[in-house]
Amino acid sequence: MSRDVSSASAIKDLDRWIRGEFRELNTELEEIYFSEKAITLHDRADVDNLSRLLVRDGGELISRVAEHRELPRDPDARYELLGMIGFYLGACRRHEVQPDQSQYASLAEALAGSLGVAPRFSSAHQHIHNRAVGGAFNSFTTLASERVFLTYNGLAVMAYRRAAHALLSIPALGVSNPLATYHLADAVAALRDVMRYSQALADELDVDRFFYNIRPYFKSYRVGSKEFRGANAGDFAAINVLDVLLGLCSPHDPFYQWVIADKYPYVAPEDQKLLRALTAIEPLLTTVVRELEAGVPSAPLRENAELLLDVCRHYGAATVFHHHRLVVPFLQKPAADAPQERHSDMTASGPPLEEVVETLARLRDLRAARQRPDLVTARAALDRVRELLDDADEPATPGAAVGSKD
Repeated sequence: MSRDVSSASAIKDLDRWIRGEFRELNTELEEIYFSEKAITLHDRADVDNLSRLLVRDGGELISRVAEHRELPRDPDARYELLGMIGFYLGACRRHEVQPDQSQYASLAEALAGSLGVAPRFSSAHQHIHNRAVGGAFNSFTTLASERVFLTYNGLAVMAYRRAAHALLSIPALGVSNPLATYHLADAVAALRDVMRYSQALADELDVDRFFYNIRPYFKSYRVGSKEFRGANAGDFAAINVLDVLLGLCSPHDPFYQWVIADKYPYVAPEDQKLLRALTAIEPLLTTVVRELEAGVPSAPLRENAELLLDVCRHYGAATVFHHHRLVVPFLQKPAADAPQERHSDMTASGPPLEEVVETLARLRDLRAARQRPDLVTARAALDRVRELLDDADEPATPGAAVGSKD
């Protein structure tokens, strides 16, 4: 019993440090970097002292947890502990200092193995599993810009999850069911929220603060013998549920299969189940086209088909906005002015920035169903739904009504 209490106490001590001194140390370092408009600074006594203090104190606290060789029984508690260790490692990587692998690697790998995830913090530790204490949730710093980023980005994720949950309720009802109308309308409302939160993020987040003081925490880092890519804001399953369930992306497309495989270890355990189910989903666009082609559509089918087109339109608009108002001005443009030696270290996912932006542009055009000679998009299916609805709206030819008499 005493050993259990000691293990729990060590975890609580680490949690308190992450919520307190850890954030203060990072904030102090970030203010120094920002004053110099530098991503990092070396060979400065104030920076070196703060970095050494962060490495030492965090390493000792994690080592105390690891020495008990016990994992919390509750999976959520294990995932939270993995996030704490990951926050520490992300900060070490950001400040370009080396923690002692012996203090954390075996614990991080044991936690990850028990959960089936990568042994590092992910964006889910910030927007899905981020328990607030005294009104404060976990963050790297106390900077107002980081709070803006985490709040609006997290709210957009919640809205995407709401839209996915609404659409996942439709297959069991059928697209011609008047009850499905409620879920489609809810998905439209949720995607409007996505746009609203994304617009607020674009308006309120300071470009320089993001580039210099927030983005660097999302880099790749090593655990044991392997380098794990950085946390990505898109590492949640709801957006992929929308892709596939709407019929905008195919789980049989090799490019999209790579997208899913790449993110799978970095999503929360409950999201992995959703990703595994994608290949068994029939797209709602396919279902709607089939039912519209079967004969004169019922009023609920026509209303739901119109709503489905609205869902796709709002989803595409949110994706295009994210690319042009968030990716380009907050990452691509500032990176162009960064020192050349920093370009290979500019993204969370590892590849050069140009490759990452191209991948995001490809996803943008799939989700917006844009015509591209090198892509098969859902544009034809969307146009077919519109055509069938327009045909159904045309007045019947005189004398052609069923049951008419001469």
